[in-house]
Amino acid sequence: MSDQPLWVFGYGSLMWDPGFPVAERQVARLDGYHRSFCMWSIHYRGTKDAPGLVLALDAAPGGSCLGLGFRVTPGAEDETLAILRARELVSYAYYEARVPITLVGGEQVQATTYVVDPKHDQYCGQLTLEEQAAIIARAHGERGPNTEYLHNTVDHLSQLGIDDPDLAWLNARVRRMVP
Repeated sequence: MSDQPLWVFGYGSLMWDPGFPVAERQVARLDGYHRSFCMWSIHYRGTKDAPGLVLALDAAPGGSCLGLGFRVTPGAEDETLAILRARELVSYAYYEARVPITLVGGEQVQATTYVVDPKHDQYCGQLTLEEQAAIIARAHGERGPNTEYLHNTVDHLSQLGIDDPDLAWLNARVRRMVP
């Protein structure tokens, strides 16, 4: 590892379940991407026979995504990358990227994050919000119901003061479908 701190950008479940040693966390913005339920989940929130959906960073020129920047505890960089790669690259629908993020105070740092590969079979960026809601309402995988993933993410975004209108709409719609 270099002598620079390792930063990780989280935009979905990493925000509420990082799974690695964190020295510091700050709200951060990543430009050029948006958060979207654009990846089929065949492991964690669905199965191969009944896939769910998980969030991914999808390229969006002119767009941006607010999430969390995590500074990894010094000395835990290699362990953290191993943990993240085992978790995020389980089916290689994501690729690991080093990206510039802007922390809430204005400082820009390089961060590791995971971006969806639009050429991968699990990419499903064409789904409407209504289609996403129907899938999320019924899907269940080895880490639990897809609804839990959605609700936890929206709850954490709300706690951080981050507005994501698409996720807010999905959350309300799924809560009506699965009271």
